[in-house]
Amino acid sequence: MSQQRVYYLLTAVSGFLFTFAFTLLLVFHVRVAELSPVQLVLVGTVMEITCFLGEVPTGVLADVRSRTLSVQLGLILIGLSLLLQGSLPVFGWILAAQVVWGIGYTFTSGAIEAWIADEVGEERLTHVFLRGQRFELAAMILGSVAAGAVGVLDLRLPMLLAGTGYVVFALVLVAVMREPGFTPVAAGGRLTFGQMRDTLDAGLRQARRRPLVRSFLLISLLAGLSGEAFDRLWTAHVLDSFTLPSLFGISSVAAWFAAFAIVGQLIGLGANYAVERAGLTVNAYPAALLGVLTLIQVAGMAGLALAGSLWPAIGALWARDAARALSGPLESAWLNRGIDSPSRATVLSVNSQFDAFGQVAGGPPLGALAGRTSIPVALLCSAGLLVPVAVIFARPGRRAAPPGVLA
Repeated sequence: MSQQRVYYLLTAVSGFLFTFAFTLLLVFHVRVAELSPVQLVLVGTVMEITCFLGEVPTGVLADVRSRTLSVQLGLILIGLSLLLQGSLPVFGWILAAQVVWGIGYTFTSGAIEAWIADEVGEERLTHVFLRGQRFELAAMILGSVAAGAVGVLDLRLPMLLAGTGYVVFALVLVAVMREPGFTPVAAGGRLTFGQMRDTLDAGLRQARRRPLVRSFLLISLLAGLSGEAFDRLWTAHVLDSFTLPSLFGISSVAAWFAAFAIVGQLIGLGANYAVERAGLTVNAYPAALLGVLTLIQVAGMAGLALAGSLWPAIGALWARDAARALSGPLESAWLNRGIDSPSRATVLSVNSQFDAFGQVAGGPPLGALAGRTSIPVALLCSAGLLVPVAVIFARPGRRAAPPGVLA
């Protein structure tokens, strides 16, 4: 099996398992664990602190030793975190599970993109990332269906089954995931602190000196500041503010939130296909398109906060999620083309670290604001924090920028 096909398999299976576990996770937190708005945000903050601390060390290890091993270890830890959380729905144990999840995520963050970039070449990255996302979104639809069907029985079951699936899939990847295009720094098998320090230094130099990387670090910071509270609070807002009607005779919260996810994923899948089909991704540096997608996200977040009835609120959520999903592969392909292969996973981890720092810095204050005022106020503030990202993409001179430079 070619490594490009392995990448598509990885995106599809990971998308299915992630959605299977997380479609109803916040419903589980609200209805089973009975977490308050502040606790909901603290759960995410603990996870993001773990990601912030672990991103760079795990990225360096992926560059120095093995990106495939890093991915496999990460998936196993994610699976164990879901098993822990589903087995013990108590606030303290949920926090512990976030630590395990955060460590597992940092092993995969940057390593997956760096691995496939070396295997397929930078010229094909946009196409591969967009096609991989279509496999992922299609699998996520199935994951949402499965979550709804199983979650009706017990909100803990999706996490327990997905956790087992992550561990099994990691073992499958041991047999099929290879990295012939990658030359590890520790080629002789002996890993030293000197090798890790040199790789880290090379990655940090790129982060400091290259305008492209610096711009994406700022974008990630702002996205983190904006996203943590919104992602943690929108479910509670819908549950608190609107009455969910009967769906084909079923009034289960699990069925409704699975349906919301499925429709959103279908919209994202259609947007992905339409954008590539229209040739809007031919430009290797799609600043204008990313600026528009950012504004759609802002409008969707504000729309959810301000909507007075259920369906306008959910429509705004679908628009925001589709725009964010489409932005992901475009940004990833652009950034990967602007960094050097030997320290690629390290630079990508630094970028993720800025996102984690933003979420740690932005989540608790907005969670406290939601507790002192209301959740819609916090959601509106989250939308406002994302506006500068569109400004960064729209800065004058962008079209004239040479390859690898965000002017």
